[in-house]
Amino acid sequence: MTITPTRPAYDADERTQLVGWLDMQRDIIRWKCQGVSEDDAHRPVLPGSPLMTLAGIVSHLRWVEHCWFQILLNNESPAKNPQFDEALPEDADMRVEGIPLAQLLEEYERECESSNETMAAFALDDIGKNRDYKSGSASLRWVLFHMIEETARHAGHMDAIRELVDGTKGYF
Repeated sequence: MTITPTRPAYDADERTQLVGWLDMQRDIIRWKCQGVSEDDAHRPVLPGSPLMTLAGIVSHLRWVEHCWFQILLNNESPAKNPQFDEALPEDADMRVEGIPLAQLLEEYERECESSNETMAAFALDDIGKNRDYKSGSASLRWVLFHMIEETARHAGHMDAIRELVDGTKGYF
């Protein structure tokens, strides 16, 4: 399947634009993984960030989606999210040795679908249900802006990593 990232319509309402920009960034993440070898998906190329691989970023973004939409907005338990497990090493969500990129992309896709279901249940001004964390009082609007920023920042990392691992470059 070929992925073609698409911007939201210029005249769309606020919610459609915010969700559209997030969806576009998610598509860029998937697009940057198209055609990459398994070895290259897991190959560290940034000396100061050895866990920052294409596969590691996909995993990280899956868990960031889970954190913001399921734990903080929906008040689900953080138990299965490695970002909240103090027994695991730092950046456990990016430690993906031995996990195939296809599996990580499937998990990311499922998490994005869960996030979309959560978004549909909230108005932009509705705040999260989790009071155990300060950020649990963020509105859906705030979470959408944050997720656009977070996903776009990592899409930029993936641009550089992909060019370094196999020479593939380009803006959608």
